[in-house]
Amino acid sequence: MFAVERLGKVPYMETWDKQKELVKQIDQGLIPNQLLLLEHPHTITMGRGSHVENLLFSKEQYEQQGIRVVEIDRGGDVTYHGPGQLVGYPIFFLGEGNYDAHSYLRSLEEVLIRTLKHWGIEAGRKEPYTGAWVGDVKIAAIGVKFNRGRTRRGYITSHGFALNVNTDLRYFNMIIPCGIQEYGVTSMEKLLGQKVDLNEVMDQVVKSFQDVFGWDLVKN
Repeated sequence: MFAVERLGKVPYMETWDKQKELVKQIDQGLIPNQLLLLEHPHTITMGRGSHVENLLFSKEQYEQQGIRVVEIDRGGDVTYHGPGQLVGYPIFFLGEGNYDAHSYLRSLEEVLIRTLKHWGIEAGRKEPYTGAWVGDVKIAAIGVKFNRGRTRRGYITSHGFALNVNTDLRYFNMIIPCGIQEYGVTSMEKLLGQKVDLNEVMDQVVKSFQDVFGWDLVKN
């Protein structure tokens, strides 16, 4: 089972703190698995595998343009979050589905691929990278952390995915996204030629999570 919380537009640090608290509560068996769906204001995050050369400006220069730079504990390199991008944070106890790290990442990709198919967008995978791709351009990034349970044996996930829905793609020109220079990024808006209802995308994401993970949705 999992519960969904739609948070609107939330500062990055606020949701990072919320994720840590939810991990503790799930570890203690106090709440079911959680899926947070939201947007962030302009933020650049640097995962554990980040290389500073993938930042094309100094942190001060980013901040002068209203972009916060945050070093975080997920896997992966540098990426951008901002308005019009749907960010999903699944806080899942993997013991319930017998998932390992590899199968969990592939399942997240499958959720995104199925979601995009609803709009006729044929997304897929691109070895050796993670995420969802449309040809040679990335439409969704994935970066996660596996938190070792203290009360329950197994891992609890945090962080997650960022799907470009109506994202202003010009902000990606200010970094080397995920350290990948040879391929670009795209969005649903760019591919479809029109803006997409973010609430409808969230509805499809939730349905895809139910289909891929086989879990029931907790009704609020």
